[in-house]
Amino acid sequence: MNDMAITALAPTDVAQVLRSGRVLLIDVREPQEYQQERIAGALLYPLSTFDNSALPRGESPRVVFHCGSGKRSLAAAEKRLAAGSRGVAHMAGGIQAWKDAGLPVVSSGQVPPPSTVTPI
Repeated sequence: MNDMAITALAPTDVAQVLRSGRVLLIDVREPQEYQQERIAGALLYPLSTFDNSALPRGESPRVVFHCGSGKRSLAAAEKRLAAGSRGVAHMAGGIQAWKDAGLPVVSSGQVPPPSTVTPI
């Protein structure tokens, strides 16, 4: 993997590393989108308030961004890369691709209050 590039991961690959605990999945959609449906274990950190310094530094756990279709997660990954982080990744196709792959989401009737990223 090129540490100076952004890796686009398939939803099935993200699901596998998420289950293993080797990744921190960051949802960069807005709170109302997150409350409608989300990926279990994903933390909410909207792109509209994105600050790379609030995310863990280093490579463990690996941070992977996701959004609705892959556009905002790519923008967040570009910001992280520009801030000097290495091994930057996002989930290609966003939550829509996740659902298209048959992977589960938590819907609004099941959603507890949003988990958010707390600055370190």
